[in-house]
Amino acid sequence: MSDTDTRDWPSLAVGLYDKLTGRDAEISYEFSDFQVDIPSSTGDDAAHARWKLNGLLKIRTQNGS
Repeated sequence: MSDTDTRDWPSLAVGLYDKLTGRDAEISYEFSDFQVDIPSSTGDDAAHARWKLNGLLKIRTQNGS
């Protein structure tokens, strides 16, 4: 793993926001009874939480200047 690899969820969100800011970008995902097990860490023994998604998730950015 290099120093530029994403290691946690907040870092992933910040990286995504940094890439999209100022580009008037919008990403839309639509889910129907989608389930995913989210690990608490990157280790082999990580605990998992089940997330259930049903509906539309939109990520939007807007340049503040």
